[in-house]
Amino acid sequence: IAEELSPYRQKDTSLMVNKMLKSNKRVLFEGAQGTMLDIIHGTYPFVTSSSTISGSACIGAGVGPTSIKNVIGVFKAYTTRVGSGPFPTELNDEVGKKIQTDGHEFGATTGRARRCGWLDLVALKYAIRINGITNTALMKLDVLSGHEKIGVCTAYKIGDEVITELPPSPYELEQVTPVIEYLPGWKEDISKITQLKDLPRHATNYIDFVSNHLGSPIDVISVGPGREQTLWVKPLFNS
Repeated sequence: IAEELSPYRQKDTSLMVNKMLKSNKRVLFEGAQGTMLDIIHGTYPFVTSSSTISGSACIGAGVGPTSIKNVIGVFKAYTTRVGSGPFPTELNDEVGKKIQTDGHEFGATTGRARRCGWLDLVALKYAIRINGITNTALMKLDVLSGHEKIGVCTAYKIGDEVITELPPSPYELEQVTPVIEYLPGWKEDISKITQLKDLPRHATNYIDFVSNHLGSPIDVISVGPGREQTLWVKPLFNS
């Protein structure tokens, strides 16, 4: 890859990208890390040292905010976190260990284990809002295969109060109790499936449940790490 990138060394990237946009060429910016690690909008102080949300792509690439037309939100079928910080849906049991093992949830460089838990729709809806997400991609659905039941967090409880928005303070977030709804799981290995219609009924129900609670369709689903294991509900890059 170094040879392919070599022509772009010591170039004015902002000028290059803006020329491409002016010529109606397609430009894809890819972010790293998750929304909740954003230094401003994340669970400070349990964050990284930079901004991880979609708006930071404009700053990093040197383009105006009106240049970005679509934002694809990529999320796992469950929730993970590295290091300290509030994690309402964390599973400190055999279920969490199974997700960690099946999902290979260990840092690629450090080998550090990621904390695992059920999908948190409260946090996910927050991420959709502050990133201005227009399309969604649900990853690693195959990791949930083999569970008798699968939990999804649809709200939080603080005392007797039920809330559906993320608390503004990580210290408040530490105090919440997740409201978990359980759906039937599936036993089938879905990693070889190439068409949506062949997914087990309970896997489809899980996708629909998440989509309905988010209030928007899910456009991409992955059932494994390979490119051929990507199921397209809606083509995102054909125009």
